[in-house]
Amino acid sequence: MSDPTSMSRRYTTMVVAVVSLIVLTSVAFLVPVPYVTMKPGPVFDTLGSPRVSNNQPLLTFGDDVKTYPTTGSLDFTTVSVSRADSHVTLLEAVTSYFDGDVAVVPKSRIYPDNESAKQSTAESAAQLDGSKDASKVAALRAAGYTVTARAEVAGVLKDGASAGKLEAGDIITTVDGTKVADPDATVAAIGSVKPGDTVKIGITRKGARSVVPIVTRPDPDDASAPRIGISIGTDYSFPITVDNNVGRDIGGPSAGTMFALAIYDRLTPGQLTGGRTIAGTGEITADGVVGPIGGIRQKMAGAAEAKATIFLVPADNCAEATDGDDDGLQLVKITKLDDAIASLEALAKDPKAKVPACS
Repeated sequence: MSDPTSMSRRYTTMVVAVVSLIVLTSVAFLVPVPYVTMKPGPVFDTLGSPRVSNNQPLLTFGDDVKTYPTTGSLDFTTVSVSRADSHVTLLEAVTSYFDGDVAVVPKSRIYPDNESAKQSTAESAAQLDGSKDASKVAALRAAGYTVTARAEVAGVLKDGASAGKLEAGDIITTVDGTKVADPDATVAAIGSVKPGDTVKIGITRKGARSVVPIVTRPDPDDASAPRIGISIGTDYSFPITVDNNVGRDIGGPSAGTMFALAIYDRLTPGQLTGGRTIAGTGEITADGVVGPIGGIRQKMAGAAEAKATIFLVPADNCAEATDGDDDGLQLVKITKLDDAIASLEALAKDPKAKVPACS
């Protein structure tokens, strides 16, 4: 005859074990994990009046600038990413993993070196500012305008050779009496001397010109390379006024290509859209080169939700873009702004036109 007390103890032990397992599993699913989620974000029409904080048309032009009417829309797409200080639980991560429109990625990939939310926002805003300038330069040049570039002092190393001599915002016009047309020419001119040599930097500061002698120093990692302790940026001289009013609700560089297409479309006869809703993405350089971005699948999902029929994909993102459902979108591959313009013009004339595609 079995011992009731022993059975009771075994039953109690089993119940406690099961309950403990349930509790521990529940707790595990609630514990934050080092991941963030990427979801489809809102879509904005660069040709219309997007829902941004300032409630203005995204693009405005000077009163003396001739623009052309256009229909349809050129949408830039966004991704909604968990904040750096948010806590994604294991349950949320597992649930998101099985959602085709949501990506779960290591937090370090999005926010490197434990970057704070404030730092991330500041970096994103800086990237947006660079994207606005680059897209404007690329679009104006594609439309036949001349945009000149000058070397600008972007920053001065605190203890560097130029400390107290050059300031951020100074425009560099000459090096040792020779005119320098752009940042590349400036770097090359400074790099042609030996460390310890004095270079005479001609600058324009608040409209006043001067020449500043600076003794070069060796690069800490290459003793043969001369340095003057500054970072060099680019100051552009634009022939017409074009303002991008996207505001601070949006950040990052990935809308650059769509910004450029919208500017080009407004400044040239005809319409790139053919009256349709076209979406896309891609970082762009002032030379019109389209670079890859993150979150391509989420941006495609957002575009499809906004009823787009064509999606412009940076060439280096094609493999990821075709790794799954195309969401009913025609995926057009682009490497340069000129490619995108040519493809859209062809599709506007003939929706069945053969254009570069992701495959």
